[in-house]
Amino acid sequence: MIQKAEYLDSLGHAPDAEAVETVLTPSEGAIARVRWLVWKLAIATLILMAIGSATRVMNAGLACPDWPLCYGTLFPGQQMNLQVFLEWFHRLDAALIGAFTLVLVGMTVWQRRVLPRWVPWVSTLALGLVLFQGLLGGLTVTEMLRFDIVTAHLGTALLFFSALLVMGVLLLPYRATGTVKRLPWVSLTAAILVYLQSISGGLVGSRWALHQCLGISKLCTVMNAHLIGIVPASLSVIVLAVLAWRTPALHSALRTLTNLAFGFLLLQVVLGFATFRLHLQVELLTVSHQMIGACLFAALLCFTVFGLRDRYQTSRWKGDRPTTP
Repeated sequence: MIQKAEYLDSLGHAPDAEAVETVLTPSEGAIARVRWLVWKLAIATLILMAIGSATRVMNAGLACPDWPLCYGTLFPGQQMNLQVFLEWFHRLDAALIGAFTLVLVGMTVWQRRVLPRWVPWVSTLALGLVLFQGLLGGLTVTEMLRFDIVTAHLGTALLFFSALLVMGVLLLPYRATGTVKRLPWVSLTAAILVYLQSISGGLVGSRWALHQCLGISKLCTVMNAHLIGIVPASLSVIVLAVLAWRTPALHSALRTLTNLAFGFLLLQVVLGFATFRLHLQVELLTVSHQMIGACLFAALLCFTVFGLRDRYQTSRWKGDRPTTP
């Protein structure tokens, strides 16, 4: 039952309906609850990726020699040090994200009658990704940090992050301006290039390619591929920013995301240069480099989803208009 308070203002007049109280329909209430959980999971996933990056650069990936327990227990108090804590906390955070993703699936399936039809399917996809991610996490330990598994672990984390971002953006209210034109395709291209560049960076880290290339001239191909990849990824973001800045009446959310993406790009280039010059010796710089890359990817992906929604709403609006004889 939806109840609405009725009252008079100070002049004795009944206020407008919108000024009294915002009353959510069952569908709007369900969407708001799912959206809240999705964004909390997205933030937790970003933090988890930061912890995972710190675990790698601190050489803590094998600090817990067994899996899923750590030294055969849930809390290895006797063996606890910084490295053990990083790996243990990384697993704890991952387990909590997996549990709340399961809650998300249960919530969306239970309320599927009042939610958009695609929501339970995307949440189920997210659950599949997080389960696969957990499997890869176990394999990174049992296979002694094999570089291809470590890189796949990062790639799957970004895909899970993407699923949450897409859900979150699609569940936000949005009104089209009809001015995006081909901008979503430009941002999608940029997002794909940044994703591939992130995977390339993960490969450089998991194989310690920078140290080996500069030290003993090995794996320079891996290192150089990452350096070359900076060019197309950066150019695609710059092209998007220039086109978006030149687009009149662009939605404020898209303008904000454009500015964020460009700012993240500049910061990422600076961090990447510093990380390279310091040979990955400053852990905070290395972790920040990966995190800003993830934030850049997130901004581009959100721009893409908002832009595609703009195009879809605009096409429906044009289709509903009566044709002029």
